Amino acid sequence: MAVYAIGDVQGCKDELDTLLDRLKFDASRDRLWFVGDLVNRGPRSLDALRFVKSLGDAAITVLGNHDLHLLALARGGASWRVGDEGLQPIVDAPDAEELLDWLQARPLLHRDAHLGISLLHAGLPPQWNLQTAATCAAEVQRRLLGENAGQLYERMYGNEPDTWRDDLDGWDRIRFAVNAFTRLRVCDAETGRMALKFKGAPATAPRGTQPWFRIPWRKSAGERLVFGHWSAMGYVDEDHVLGLDTGCVWGGSLTGQRIDAPGARPVQVASHTGGLPLDD
Repeated sequence: MAVYAIGDVQGCKDELDTLLDRLKFDASRDRLWFVGDLVNRGPRSLDALRFVKSLGDAAITVLGNHDLHLLALARGGASWRVGDEGLQPIVDAPDAEELLDWLQARPLLHRDAHLGISLLHAGLPPQWNLQTAATCAAEVQRRLLGENAGQLYERMYGNEPDTWRDDLDGWDRIRFAVNAFTRLRVCDAETGRMALKFKGAPATAPRGTQPWFRIPWRKSAGERLVFGHWSAMGYVDEDHVLGLDTGCVWGGSLTGQRIDAPGARPVQVASHTGGLPLDD
C-alpha cells in the first residue's frame, strides 16, 4: 500500500486523472490524502467531488476555504461571488444533497498516528500544539454536524479575532479556528497574529510577518504536516512540513507525493486550463 498526498484540485479533474495515472494509483490498495479545496474555480468541480466521494475509505480529504464556501452557498445563504460559477453545477446536481452531506462531514484536521503525519488545508497558528489544533478542529466539526450548522456558515466570515487566546470562546473561537485551518499563510513573527488578507508570495509578505511554518517559536515545530492553500508560494518541503498547492487552476500544476516512504519526490501534472487570475 502507498499513501499519496494531493494538492488543491479546485475542479481540475482532468489533471487529477492524469496525476493518478502517473502515480499508478490503485484504489483497492493505495490511499489518497487531499489537502482540501476539491472544488471551485476549475472546470469540473462536480466531477472532482463525485470522484473523491466515490473512493470511500481509499481517500481522505480535509475541508478547505472553497469547500466551506460551497457549503455556505448551498446551506447558509452566503452570497454568490464572481468566480463561483463552477459551483453551480454541484448545487443543481440531482445528487447535490448527498454530495453536500458527505462534504460537510469532512474534518479540518486528519491525524495518522501510525505514519506520524497530520493533514490540514492552510496552517496552524504558532500558539497551537497539535493537541490544541485537534481540539479546535473537533469543536468546529461538532458545529458542522449539529442541527444548527447553518449558523456556522453565517458567522465564519471575517478576519477577527486574528490572535489566539486560550480564553477565546463562542463564535470568536470557532471563527478563529476556521480561519487558521482554511486561510492562514503568514503570522506576525513576534505575536503570532494572523495576517489573513495576505495572498502573495512569501517575499512580498507584510513587514514583520513570516510563513506560519517558519515562526521559530511555533509549538507544532517538529510535527510532520501536509498542507495546501498557498499557490503563490508553491511547493514546500522543509523542516517536516510539506506544502502541495502548486496552483493548477491558476496555470501551474497539480502535485502529488508519496508520504509513507522516505525520499519520495513530487509528481506534477501541468495545468490544462491556461491559468486564471491569481486569487485564494
